[in-house]
Amino acid sequence: MKPVLMAVLVVGAYGCGLPTYPPVLSKVYGGVDALPHSWPWQISLQYMHSGSWYHMCGGTLISDEWVLIAAHCISSSRSYRVYLGKHNLYMLESGSIAISPSKIIIHPAWNSNSIRDDIALIKLQTPVTLSGTISPACLPPDGYILPHNAPCYVTGWGSFYINGPPHDILQQALLPVVDHATCSRSDWWGSKVTQNMVCAGGDGVVAGCTGDTGGPLNCAGSSGTWEVHGVLTYQSSMSCLIGKKPNIFTRVSAYIDWISKSIAGY
Repeated sequence: MKPVLMAVLVVGAYGCGLPTYPPVLSKVYGGVDALPHSWPWQISLQYMHSGSWYHMCGGTLISDEWVLIAAHCISSSRSYRVYLGKHNLYMLESGSIAISPSKIIIHPAWNSNSIRDDIALIKLQTPVTLSGTISPACLPPDGYILPHNAPCYVTGWGSFYINGPPHDILQQALLPVVDHATCSRSDWWGSKVTQNMVCAGGDGVVAGCTGDTGGPLNCAGSSGTWEVHGVLTYQSSMSCLIGKKPNIFTRVSAYIDWISKSIAGY
């Protein structure tokens, strides 16, 4: 990262969007180390290569056995695991656990040549025990549109530059929402952006980057719980930091019906 379900899906004693260790919300425009376990729904999707595991994407736990992620993070040729409860990617940590997927559901309209409908679900092989280090985010209301400049946060272990190595410590950054009318202007992202996307950032100072994709756009809901309003899908291929080229997220509120039906089918 560059410097500066609804209730039916929630089980157990740990409600959605209510971290045991609340995040420290810096108003500084830049990536900062997150308080350990303050985003307990953040996961690291990792793939196996030559006998070792490597961080690929972020993702969001939305129940004790389902993870929301970007479709572009998934390849049929790779083996994956979902690491939950992580803060430092490179250390063994109490309260963290790696679980293999039992099912991966990619949105049927996803096309690898397009960034549209870039959303997928992973069912964990075994339900995770919710705790102070692992608990789900809430889903936003169906169809909800975030207002311009809504103060949301991007989180992840992403690199400082395109295709760079991941960060060791989970990062967070304030990333204000850019409304569709602005983001779809010709000098911003133009027609690349659809109504099923959320833009955030674009000041040329802070952005999610390689390794953050698939992860959440975290926004506080009206009840004070944290909701995952976006799945990070795209940044400029030239640089993560370009003015008027904000991060593009798949808008989760446009896919509530698909999420609910997909989960109900398994």
